[in-house]
Amino acid sequence: MGNDATAQANIGVVGLAVMGANLARNLAGREGNTVAVFNRSPERTRRLVDEHPEAGFVASEDLDAFVASLTVPRTAIIMVQAGAGTDAVIDQLADRFEAGDIIVDGGNANFQDTIRREHALRERGLNFVGAGISGGEEGALNGPSIMPGGSAEAYATLGPILESIAAVAEGEPCVTHVGTDGAGHFVKMIHNGIEYADMQLIGESYDLLRRVGGHDTDAIADVFAAWNDGDLESYLIEITAEVLRHRDAETGTPLVDLIVDEAGSKGTGVWTVQNAVGLGIPVGGIAEAVFARAVSSKPEQRAAVRGVVGARPELPEVGEDFEDDVRAALYASKVVAYAQGFDAIIAGAREYDWDIHLGDIAKIWRGGCIIRARFLNRIVEAYDRDTTPATLLEDPYFADVVARGDAAWRRIVAIAAQAGVPAPGFSSALAYYDALASERLPASLIQAQRDFFGAHTYRRVDRPGTFHTLWSADRSEVQED
Repeated sequence: MGNDATAQANIGVVGLAVMGANLARNLAGREGNTVAVFNRSPERTRRLVDEHPEAGFVASEDLDAFVASLTVPRTAIIMVQAGAGTDAVIDQLADRFEAGDIIVDGGNANFQDTIRREHALRERGLNFVGAGISGGEEGALNGPSIMPGGSAEAYATLGPILESIAAVAEGEPCVTHVGTDGAGHFVKMIHNGIEYADMQLIGESYDLLRRVGGHDTDAIADVFAAWNDGDLESYLIEITAEVLRHRDAETGTPLVDLIVDEAGSKGTGVWTVQNAVGLGIPVGGIAEAVFARAVSSKPEQRAAVRGVVGARPELPEVGEDFEDDVRAALYASKVVAYAQGFDAIIAGAREYDWDIHLGDIAKIWRGGCIIRARFLNRIVEAYDRDTTPATLLEDPYFADVVARGDAAWRRIVAIAAQAGVPAPGFSSALAYYDALASERLPASLIQAQRDFFGAHTYRRVDRPGTFHTLWSADRSEVQED
């Protein structure tokens, strides 16, 4: 294998593990693209070229040859493990690229790293784009949802290429220029956080149907399949039904019953919660999903509590409307999770000076990505009606969804508590909704406590200004400003 000096590629891919290889194949299969490929291990490059001769890859075994095969402005997408490996490849390309060339990080990078990298490369005259890519291996090959950041100059070259490989929903490619520097990876982070919440809510629905409703796995699969024909239609609901129907080849047992109940995590959900807290945005639905995975992965603690706990609560009897109640609670809680996620995007855009169009984000999540769903069309419509709502929960459609599901939502949370079945996603979503709907919250007491032990001051409802009570003296009140 050698580099064909006469072949000129308009796009290159560095890193040919499954995601990188599938993305390269996707690029090569679109009209107008010639794809250069490079991997640190030449064997992987050779295997890709040998297995897919139809792709017409321009393959190189050294980085200098790879760079030489790219047309100007050179554009290379890095698909390597996030962290030090990404920095190393960026440095190697940057030393060989020239002003105006484009380096794209398509991995799950921390958006703060993307901001740092973009600023450093901009000083060298290079364009750096952090692009969130969602859809897994299948999406990379057949059409992902893509969330690129970076400069408008870079997107002028990169945009048509990404549009050629993105998923298509409602006739539109699922890609948009999200914003400058780290905006793309920030939005991808929030996407993944919402994904955590969505999966947790589905898991709680399954658990309630199984443990309280008494459904077997096949019956629950039928429920999810039916839900997928309505407003809850989504990729995650669809695959849940498929997963529940799948049986172990050797024993005939539903596979889900043989899988250890300890959920893994790659960190993006944690990043979402950490950054939302720093921005002052409550994302309880996402946080509870992260915490639920953490609890599941503590087998020693779980065994210890089971060893000392007494009799568990008796399961309450439920009626024929139980499935419908679970569906309503799932939909209402899902609305809350998305509302919180979009609140975090709004706060991030404000903090980092990004011009993010929320309706466009909802559009590019309608296809290719893990959270793709019919529901996202409703979010697009909501932001068409009002580009700056205080919360998605005030939109007429979503307000109606929650109002119609309110009683069922409360019944499900109560039943879960009575049955001893953990439902932190449903419970936290309802608590968040009730907090927003309450005319007055106990935060007034908290402010008084803070003023008592730390002189943190408080405001009053009956007159302007900031006040402090002299708790350790005569308890008179003084105005601080």
